[in-house]
Amino acid sequence: MDLKIDNHISGQFGRELESMVSHVLDMGGIVEKQLNQALQAISNEDEKLAHKVIQEDYKINAYEIMIDQECARLIAKRQPAAIDLRIVLAIVKIIADLERIGDETCRLVKAALEQFNNSEQRFLVDLDHMGQQVLKMFKGALDSLARMDSLAAYEVYKQDKKIDVAYEAITRQLMTHMMEDPRAIPRIMDVVWSTRSLERIGDRCQNISEHVIYLIKGKDVRHSSTEQIEAMLKPKG
Repeated sequence: MDLKIDNHISGQFGRELESMVSHVLDMGGIVEKQLNQALQAISNEDEKLAHKVIQEDYKINAYEIMIDQECARLIAKRQPAAIDLRIVLAIVKIIADLERIGDETCRLVKAALEQFNNSEQRFLVDLDHMGQQVLKMFKGALDSLARMDSLAAYEVYKQDKKIDVAYEAITRQLMTHMMEDPRAIPRIMDVVWSTRSLERIGDRCQNISEHVIYLIKGKDVRHSSTEQIEAMLKPKG
């Protein structure tokens, strides 16, 4: 474990920051539930559950607005600097990625809905393994934030390569099928969009892990190599 907010900040300000982090984790819990339900809906061809995922996206949006407003009030009221400001900035970035994961989850189920009860639905099965990998990655990102653990965040960061490999494999399979049966192209494209949404969610999870590392270590690793990140995270001495 790298950092505890109350170890660095005292008094009311510290409690306000802890409250904001708690709200971010609450928002993340809703996003996780949405993603899990989306994957269940696709696996079980459950149209009712798929529509529920789409209809409840407003909850994620409401959380983003609420936390954004909290951050703005905190900056105006406390005028934070150094690590205090770093925490606020990281929170703003994290909730933006959480909201976009919610959007991609909706796109995922909307595209998949077009495949229920037609001849191409068998390709939805291929999404399940990739989807479970993405869900695991998302849970890891949230856990690294909850524990303020930069090493755990880095483990999440590295998982994005596996998601990219899965995405490329499924895409190649879909492209092969479209070349063999051009009439299936419109239907297959919906599966392509679903796969693309999962790949983008993986990217967002990697973003969150980068923000967690920035929050804890004060280093922006968005354009760093794995070697550079490992060197930065390596204990000194």
